Formats: sequence, structure tokens, C-alpha cells
Amino acid sequence: MTLDAQTRRDFPILERIVNGRPLVYLDSAASSQKPRTVIEAMARYYETSHANVHRSIHTLGEEATELYEIARDRVQRFIGAAAREEIVFTRGTTDAISIVAEAVGRTLKPGDEILVTDMEHHSNLVPWQVAARDRGARIRSVPLVGEGTLDLAALDRLLTDRTRVFAFAHVSNVLGTINPVAELAARARRVRALSLVDGAQAIPHLPLDMSVLGCDFYAFSAHKMLGPTGLGVLYGRRALLEALEPARGGSEMIKEVWVDRATWNDLPWRFEPGTPPIAETSASPRPSSISRSSAWSGCASTSRRWPCRRWIS
Repeated sequence: MTLDAQTRRDFPILERIVNGRPLVYLDSAASSQKPRTVIEAMARYYETSHANVHRSIHTLGEEATELYEIARDRVQRFIGAAAREEIVFTRGTTDAISIVAEAVGRTLKPGDEILVTDMEHHSNLVPWQVAARDRGARIRSVPLVGEGTLDLAALDRLLTDRTRVFAFAHVSNVLGTINPVAELAARARRVRALSLVDGAQAIPHLPLDMSVLGCDFYAFSAHKMLGPTGLGVLYGRRALLEALEPARGGSEMIKEVWVDRATWNDLPWRFEPGTPPIAETSASPRPSSISRSSAWSGCASTSRRWPCRRWIS
């Protein structure tokens, strides 16, 4: 039986007929389709457990909070983070990068430099432009060579004691280039620069272990890996998140509030103001829900997967 025959039935949208033929979808790099398990998990949440999290003591509020925090534990294990406090839920990759750019941006001074690369998606470029503009910092970029790889010799010249952040893609959305994250993060560390990795295109295809990659921040979205839209993850090393002042305020991210001041909540909630994507996290990693599929077993290279990892990629 072909892979198509084994997996098509798991995606309700692929039952559509377009131009007289069964739908064929080849745009997962922009946003992947959703398997039935993800759709059903979100529907089940709304049908049985919906309430706001962390603020209600009634049954539904406790159930919703438990689902939400279980999802955080699953993501922690999924990417090999050292602690659950290092997992911040966001609205997507762009939002995750912006959270860091806004917080780090407040610490920049005129003359500081932010290093990016010529292969970056706008999501990992524009937030840094805004941060640099507001603080008088400078954006520099690592050029490409040959068949679309980074010029590592130029990187050594561009990484200086003025570099505060090195932001780069794990996998290029245009070229497909896979960058050596561990090596790049180590080079940034040598000049005491922070490293932020845009993992949006890597997360559907590559196994991740933050302890091996060694980066300071890693951002990705669920919707590119068969998960729901409106949900992303920011991984940040705990010591760095503890040291950063949150750039966004609101409910939930505070511990105590007075008219003229507030104290921040513990990690990771200080970076999650307002009502979070509760229903979306309810469709978070449940390996058993997909590992029963023989097609899944044939596609996956590890057993540690979101239901939206490498199924049809």
C-alpha cells in the first residue's frame, strides 16, 4: 500500500475533490493540513473542558489548566529542554521571536549590533530592525556563498564584542539550507552574544535536543507540523529568561499589582500575558495517537513526536 493510501484517510480535508481530482496539497512549508486527531482533540476540549486557565477554582477551570500545563511538559520532553520553565507558549514563531526582540531590545545601546543572515525570513528580520531602530543599534548580516550556505569566514569577522544577538534560521524557508546550529551558537557564545534560532522549518523534519544545540532561544510554530494555527513555542534558557524583563504586560504575567507598579509572575508565565491558546495546546504532543498508524511508523525517525511532526513531509 502506498504512503498516500495509508495517510490520506487521516486528513479530512484530503477528501475534497478539486478540479475533478482528489486534493493534493504541497504547501506544508507555509502551513500544513491537520490530521483528524488534532481536529478531534480541539473539538473535545471545547465540548467538555473549556474555561480560562490559572484563575478559576471550578471543575472546568481546573481541567483546562491541567490540560494546558500537561502540554507544556510534553513540549519540554519533545525538544529536550532542561526544565518546563523554559517553555513559553506564544501565538507562533513570529510572536516568539518578537517577545525576545522586544525584551532584549530594551537593553540595547547605541553602537550595539544585531547579527542576522541573508537567508532570514521576515519574521526573524523585521523584529530586530524595530529593536535596532528604537535603540540606535545596527543590523549586520552574514552573506551566503556557493549553493546557499553561510559564509563562515565572514561570520568570524562579523561576530565582535559589539554583537549582542545572533539570530539565524535552523532551516531556510527559501533555500532549504540546514545550518549547523550548535556550531553557530558556540561561535556567538565566544563573543558573549545571545543566539536565537528560527526553527519554523526545522521542527517538522528534524529531531531536536536543546541540550545538544546549545542555543539561548529557539522559536517554532505548531501549524507547520500538522498542529493548529495560533500556537507557537519559545524555548529560552532558564537563566536568561529569569534575567529578562518582560516587554509585554497584562493579566497572568504578574504576581502582585498596585496602581503604580507590579511584580512579575514566575517562569514561564511572566512571558504569557492574557488568555493563552488553550484549545490549541489541547492538541499538543500525544505520540500514542499517531504511532498506532503504520504510515506514521514508516515515516518517523524517532518515537518522540508531536501528532503533527513528520507524518507526510
